[in-house]
Amino acid sequence: MMKPVLRPAEKIRRILRRAEDTVLIVLLLGMIGLSVAQILLRNIWGSGILWADVLIRIMVLWIGLLGAMIAGRDDRHIRIDVLTRWLPPKIRSTVNALMKFLTSLICGIVAWHSIRFVRMEYVSGGTAFAGIPVWLCELLIPFAFTVISFRYFMLSCADFGKLFGAAKEKPGIIS
Repeated sequence: MMKPVLRPAEKIRRILRRAEDTVLIVLLLGMIGLSVAQILLRNIWGSGILWADVLIRIMVLWIGLLGAMIAGRDDRHIRIDVLTRWLPPKIRSTVNALMKFLTSLICGIVAWHSIRFVRMEYVSGGTAFAGIPVWLCELLIPFAFTVISFRYFMLSCADFGKLFGAAKEKPGIIS
């Protein structure tokens, strides 16, 4: 059986998906391993790695942001779906497209302000652990929100395209 031929965009998309998943798994395993090591070092030898607690907190931040990016790529974020459940399908689709667009807009605003935040941290020159600058540890914040914003913008465009494209395909409507 022959493998299906993938377009270049699909190949890139698959590579990026694997890279995101791999980084998330490595961070999670590293955080668990470092936490276990800290517990053992403290309980058995009465000492630990000096900067491990700070690194673990940063890893939690990164895992959360990478998880949000991964959830955004397939529109799997948590949503409150109380009212849209009872709307007619066409209106529900429109509301969902608008919600995705608003999500994109809000994440874009957060990305912009997080860039300003990271810039302030850069100017202040603080270090997080082991001589690594704080701003470097926080650099994932604007990156993640930019990616989420872009993904939700693309999802909203696809939803709006389906809504307006479906109107053209109906019989009796002149294109």
